[in-house]
Amino acid sequence: QVQLAESGGGLVQAGGSLRLSCAASGRTFGAYTMGWFRQAPGKEREFVAAISSGGGSTNYADSVKGRFTISRDNAKNTVYLQMNSLKPEDTAAYYCAGGKRPLDYRNYNLPYQYAYWGQGTQVTVSS
Repeated sequence: QVQLAESGGGLVQAGGSLRLSCAASGRTFGAYTMGWFRQAPGKEREFVAAISSGGGSTNYADSVKGRFTISRDNAKNTVYLQMNSLKPEDTAAYYCAGGKRPLDYRNYNLPYQYAYWGQGTQVTVSS
C-alpha cells in the first residue's frame, strides 16, 4: 500500500552535509512512524533515526546524535534526513522505512517493526 523512494545520496568530504529525502506514495503516509536505517558492506543493518507519525517525537542512534536531524512533511508525503558533520564511518546505503502499524511508535529502532522500505541511496564520505 506504501512505496518509498530515497534520494539525495552522493559523495561528500568529511565534515560536509547531505540531505536525504524519502518520497512516499499512499494516502496514509501521515499515520506511520518513519525511520532511517543504514547498512555498510559486511555490517548489519543499523538504526539511524525515527520520527513519529505527527513529527512530535524523534529518536537517534547515539552515533549520529547532534549531527543528523530527521523531519517530515506530511503534506508532501516526504521524510528527510539532514546529515551534518559527516564522517567516513557514516558511509553506507541509507534506507527509509515505514512502520507496520499506524500510530504506533514502539520499538522504532528495530527493522522488523517496519513494513515498507525504499530502494536505498548511497552515501559515501571521503577523508
